Amino acid sequence: MATKKAAAKKVQYLGTGRRKKAIARVRLIPGEGNITINKRTFEDYFPVDTMRMIVEQPLVLTATKDKFDVVVNVYGGGMTGQAGAIRHGIARALCVADTEAYRSALKKAGYLTRDPRAKERKKYGLHKARKAPQFSKR
Repeated sequence: MATKKAAAKKVQYLGTGRRKKAIARVRLIPGEGNITINKRTFEDYFPVDTMRMIVEQPLVLTATKDKFDVVVNVYGGGMTGQAGAIRHGIARALCVADTEAYRSALKKAGYLTRDPRAKERKKYGLHKARKAPQFSKR
C-alpha cells in the first residue's frame, strides 16, 4: 500500500522566498503555467500589473512560464513585499528543478539574492524612524 502512494506522488520543487516581513512558500509542479496564490487565482490576488510582472520575472527569464504550475502560500508584509517574496521563492525553486541551467541566469539577474532592506526602527524623541517634531526657534 505504501509503495502505491509513493508511486502516485507527483514531482514538485520547493522554494522559500522572503522580503521585508513577507514569507512565501512556493511549489513548482510540472503543468501548463497556472499560478495560484493562497488558493486564489493570480489575477485575483494581484490586480496590479506591476506586481504580476515582478512575480513572473524568473519564469520569463528561464522560459519556463508554461512548463510549471506555481502554488504559493504567502503571509506577512504588504503587496510589494509579498510579490518580492514570491519572486525569490520561485527563483529558488527553479534552482532546485534544474540547478546548472537556470542558476547562473537567475543569479546574474539578482533574483536569488534576498533583498536585505527592511523597515528602520523608531527612535525615541521622534515621531517615526527619522520624522522629528516641528522645530521652532522661539
